[in-house]
Amino acid sequence: MQTLLIVGLGNPGARYVRTRHNAGFMVLEQLARKSGIDSARTRWQARVAEHEVEPGRVRVVYLTPQTFMNLSGDSVKPAMREYRVAVDHMLVVHDEIELPFSEMRFKLGGGHKGHNGLRDIIDKIGSREFHRLRFGVGRPDHDDVAGHLLSPFRPEEESALPGLVEQAADMAARWTTERVEQLSGQPGKPA
Repeated sequence: MQTLLIVGLGNPGARYVRTRHNAGFMVLEQLARKSGIDSARTRWQARVAEHEVEPGRVRVVYLTPQTFMNLSGDSVKPAMREYRVAVDHMLVVHDEIELPFSEMRFKLGGGHKGHNGLRDIIDKIGSREFHRLRFGVGRPDHDDVAGHLLSPFRPEEESALPGLVEQAADMAARWTTERVEQLSGQPGKPA
């Protein structure tokens, strides 16, 4: 069976729930809800849920590492190995300071640009050639990038956040549907 792996990056714990660095978690949780996935198990220090979108042929696995961001690869690598996921069948959803708040873009391959979650995944799996959905959180107007990423969204951002998370989840669902179509050779069901 072919497997698509969708990874949402963030930090575990109540302290980080609504912070910029947890945009990947927020998007993946929304995507799982939209896909009718309401339960997950813990495996590889991650929350893992899956469903078959083409029974017996294609499944989608949702993974949110419960390590801290800089150890995300500790969850991603064993999941890829267990499910035999090709690198180009993985989508990583993450916060991106190089994009203004509210902007989102897909990217295939490339470096990590200082993003510790991406850096660790690249180091652990030995490849950069996976898909990314970059969720813009904006660059801070000061030098404390870590403080910016680990702080909550501003009130005006927070009010826009539900719609943006929904938009990003829809983008990830379209990416999934396109891959399902490629893998099964027929129009895919919405993921």
